[in-house]
Amino acid sequence: MATRAVTLADIQSTVTDNDIVLLDFWAAWCGPCRQFGPVFEKASQEHPEIVFGKIDTEAEQELAGHLGITSIPTVMGFREGILVFNQPGALPASGLAQVIDTIKALDMDQVRGQLAPRG
Repeated sequence: MATRAVTLADIQSTVTDNDIVLLDFWAAWCGPCRQFGPVFEKASQEHPEIVFGKIDTEAEQELAGHLGITSIPTVMGFREGILVFNQPGALPASGLAQVIDTIKALDMDQVRGQLAPRG
């Protein structure tokens, strides 16, 4: 599956209706974003089981602000609706592959347990 544009209108359903979602926050004027774009696109073709979404921070300023994006590019990874990765900066292909492998390997019962309130 190729990358797809994600907007404020569909961010919630994108994250909650899919097992793994990777989001690339970018802008057309951002040099590192333009360099990272093909890496993200290639990974999307190699992993059709993952949703790869691109969020144009210029067009989606409210969404970027809501998610606390202060630097671009930023990659966020969600698994089963839970934010499990959030890192600014352009990743090399090997770095993105490592992030994908790590997210796939997560024990989500353990992750949910760590997020549960202690009491």
